[in-house]
Amino acid sequence: MSGLRKRSLMVSGHRTSVALEPAFWCVIEAMAADRDLAVAALIAALDAGRDADQPLASALRVAALRWSARAGLIEERPHGPSGPGGEAG
Repeated sequence: MSGLRKRSLMVSGHRTSVALEPAFWCVIEAMAADRDLAVAALIAALDAGRDADQPLASALRVAALRWSARAGLIEERPHGPSGPGGEAG
């Protein structure tokens, strides 16, 4: 996966920028198209629903993964206490 790609947009009335890997931007664009929204409108909706201590980029990545799993593009599997792919010690 190549480096981060930064986009500037208006979210909830203020200008912000978000840096994500290109693959995540592709999923975000597909999510927006699926909901018939502009990318900025989708990001504003996701921003409004995230926890205050969760970075916006992190919330977007999680939303992209969840949407991909619901769309059947990836398999969503729970992971153990040591993280994805790991086993508890």
